[in-house]
Amino acid sequence: MRQGITGLVLWILSAVAALAEGEKAGEFDYYVLSLSWSPNWCAREGDARGSDQCDDRHDHGWILHGLWPQFHQGWPSYCRTPESPPSPRMTREMEDIQGSSGLAWHQWKKHGTCSGLSASDYFALSRRAYEAVKRPEVLRKLDSSVRLPASVVEEAFLKANPELERDMITITCKQGYIEEVRLCLSRDLDPVPCGRDVIRDCTAKDALFDPIR
Repeated sequence: MRQGITGLVLWILSAVAALAEGEKAGEFDYYVLSLSWSPNWCAREGDARGSDQCDDRHDHGWILHGLWPQFHQGWPSYCRTPESPPSPRMTREMEDIQGSSGLAWHQWKKHGTCSGLSASDYFALSRRAYEAVKRPEVLRKLDSSVRLPASVVEEAFLKANPELERDMITITCKQGYIEEVRLCLSRDLDPVPCGRDVIRDCTAKDALFDPIR
């Protein structure tokens, strides 16, 4: 009897370990491209961390937070993948659009592993997606902090990217600031409607938006 209980405990532990490995790589419905307004992130978190991303010598505006595999409901993360992790060189090469190699590494670990791609291909696809989106120049021309409705940022992106429709983009806020623009893309990076758990627009009428440093 004791041997049977021991066997059951070992089976449960092995099952829990298997679940902890995450979902299977390559199984998802579409991508979410997340762009973060760097000055706002620096005001909320980066300055307190002493992040190099926030140094005045940079002129970061919309940086790539990540390219996230997504289900129509929910999303995979920390997936099981046979692919090797990125080298330090690979993550450093993403600093120009992601702000830091640490963010690039984290995005691979949490989201890139679910893409079914190698690390180099995932970063290349992320760069393609980032560069394909026209980021409104008008937002880079601000010379002081402003308060504005989140819908103004959405309108600016829709005007700059006529192929986008309102159900393909959402604006998020955090701690009173405009946080991110999230765009929904097919596996081929064509704009597609977002799922219900993604399309949750910030309704703030007076969200803070800081200028580029």
